[in-house]
Amino acid sequence: MVGAMLSRWTMSYFAAALACLVGAEILMAAGFGFPSLAIGAPETLLLVHLVSIGWLSLLMLGALFQFVPVLIAKPIYSNALPLPTLLLLLIGLTALLLGFLQLAGRIPGPFPYFPAAAAFLGLGFALALWNLGRTLWPARPLPLPARFVSVGLVCVGATVALGIIFALVLHGAIARPALVDLTSFGVPVHAAAGLAGWLTFTAMGVSYRLLAMFMLSPEETTARSRAVLYIGAAALALVIIGGTAAICLGRSLDTVLAVSGLLGVCALGLYGADVLQLYRARKRPVIELNARMAAVALGNLAGVVLLSIVLMALADFRAHIGAVVFLMAFGWLSGLGLGKLYKIVAFLTWLECYGPVLGKVATPRVQDLVIETRAMKWFWLYFAAVWSGTACLLLDVPAGFRVSAAVMAVATVAIVAELVRARLLADVKPELRQPQMTRRPALLASLSQQTH
Repeated sequence: MVGAMLSRWTMSYFAAALACLVGAEILMAAGFGFPSLAIGAPETLLLVHLVSIGWLSLLMLGALFQFVPVLIAKPIYSNALPLPTLLLLLIGLTALLLGFLQLAGRIPGPFPYFPAAAAFLGLGFALALWNLGRTLWPARPLPLPARFVSVGLVCVGATVALGIIFALVLHGAIARPALVDLTSFGVPVHAAAGLAGWLTFTAMGVSYRLLAMFMLSPEETTARSRAVLYIGAAALALVIIGGTAAICLGRSLDTVLAVSGLLGVCALGLYGADVLQLYRARKRPVIELNARMAAVALGNLAGVVLLSIVLMALADFRAHIGAVVFLMAFGWLSGLGLGKLYKIVAFLTWLECYGPVLGKVATPRVQDLVIETRAMKWFWLYFAAVWSGTACLLLDVPAGFRVSAAVMAVATVAIVAELVRARLLADVKPELRQPQMTRRPALLASLSQQTH
């Protein structure tokens, strides 16, 4: 990343995302939503969107604004658009959460929260897609990780489009039978487009580059990695296009979901083999904490697949879909996100503070901005709480789940504290902390645009 542009507002995206994660964990610990209430209750839907939009989507967009230019070795189309994009998304998310509270009868008033959410979230994601799309388009033919990101961006477009339809139908603004049916039966398609397409497929593509970069592994595009892209994209196209068509035509979703699920498992199996190869081929002998936690998160992804297969074999999948989604959202996606944030925040802070003077004065290493032995226990506590929470959902122990969620919140807050310390250079030795010609980075924004 020598000579790379630093995304000015990426840290703000990360801060807002982490606030949403902690908020969701506190709500779960308080017994808000599932499993205390039904999985389709408005309170549960509030939690789902606080996590999927507020935490995971803001995290992903913040990372993409910084790393898409790295994937294609070209600058971001606009460094000014991410801030209004963030503000629109936060306003839209707030309106959406208030809409669910209104639907649950917890707040009064006739204010059209769902249409407002549809407008603000639609515009916010449209700006993000425009910015990232205009960045990627001139770089064709795209390298493999960027192709994954492109598929993920198409999936978020589909997810948002379905979400807008759902919001307008729930508000009563539209009543066309096909769209009402899509709202009634299209939640699996919406969830697959978001969790599997936008979040998981994009994370897979970015992980190819980040794992190789941070572990000093060779970056190679192989027949197997191309197969992951093509099979995964086919699975997503089938579930989104085929699933939507099936609902609109009054057909069952079961066959579409089964075939796309089988293709998805094949893609994930090949991806797992690729990741193992990256770990084995690394030139960095000691694996840093972020890579170890990424391995645990990938193990959780394998656990999601295995748990799904077992539950389907027992004809018990629908009854325990909450446990599967919880393990996917918090064990895989959140685990990977927190693990990579631990490295990314330190890495970008190091670039901003010390990159411009590299080779001119003595500077610390990226590893010197963090203390892994102190942070490690919080990551393990987080994952242990996720596993405990998953078990409690499978065994139908709501009280135990609330305790697990509370432990997750404690661990997450401690990890956030480690990220703040890295950003503030609190763990750098005093004699190396702030050499001449450097300045301490701001907490929520990158003040320096150009690295050395």
